[in-house]
Amino acid sequence: MTGTLSLLWYLMRLRVRTRLEYRAGLVIAWIAQAFGYAGTYGTIWVIVSRFEQIGGWDWPEIALMLGFHVLGYALGASFTFVQLRNMGELVRLGTFDALMVRPMNPWVYLVFSGINIEYGGHVLLGLVLMAWSLPMLDIDWSVLVVLQLALSLVSAALLTAAVITVIGASALILGRSRYLFGIYFDFWELSRYPMTIFAVPVQIAMLTIVPLGFMAFVPVAALLGRPVPFLGDWAGAAAILSGPLAAVIAAFFWRFCVRRYQGAGG
Repeated sequence: MTGTLSLLWYLMRLRVRTRLEYRAGLVIAWIAQAFGYAGTYGTIWVIVSRFEQIGGWDWPEIALMLGFHVLGYALGASFTFVQLRNMGELVRLGTFDALMVRPMNPWVYLVFSGINIEYGGHVLLGLVLMAWSLPMLDIDWSVLVVLQLALSLVSAALLTAAVITVIGASALILGRSRYLFGIYFDFWELSRYPMTIFAVPVQIAMLTIVPLGFMAFVPVAALLGRPVPFLGDWAGAAAILSGPLAAVIAAFFWRFCVRRYQGAGG
């Protein structure tokens, strides 16, 4: 176990050192990403300023949700998105076959050897939005509330990693899965907004089939004491448990796909 952890740490350090060879480009990428998201959030701010609220949520509450959303996504995607979005290519070229004969789980190798620090702009923007909005909200802080916030954020990161893993693993059976990311990001963009503005079928989908409602709306609503459709008083616990549960499901699905993988020839 110690040897494996040392190897994973070495792979991560090697990847980070490689990316830091071009520091100026990395910083520019961070700034560009932050400005890109800031432009989108600015559009949402204009809408809130015009109508005062969206679904009963004012700007500080929405800003907290946006910050939570992008930060949770960045923490999870930095370990999975770039690594698994090209699973179709790994299958087509036979590269995945070579990973399967290495003395390490293919998923573990892909995730830790390809850690992506280019999400720095996402992380910075998320932290700034949360740092600005939290003092403006009437939250009764306590140790349990801080713990709830931290665990919900970890859960959002795990949920992101789990969903991306499921999509990537699908390529082992389907041969390609990149098109599924388009569907994922459509729902991901919807999860930036208060879920109550959508029709009931969409709300159900975002809590079950594509559970991205747990990315930001459910944990932030629970933190603010706002009602959550279908979950009620269980919203806080659901926000904390959704990520670990999704991770377990993704692990089983990955193993299922690996067992049925037959190579590029099908």
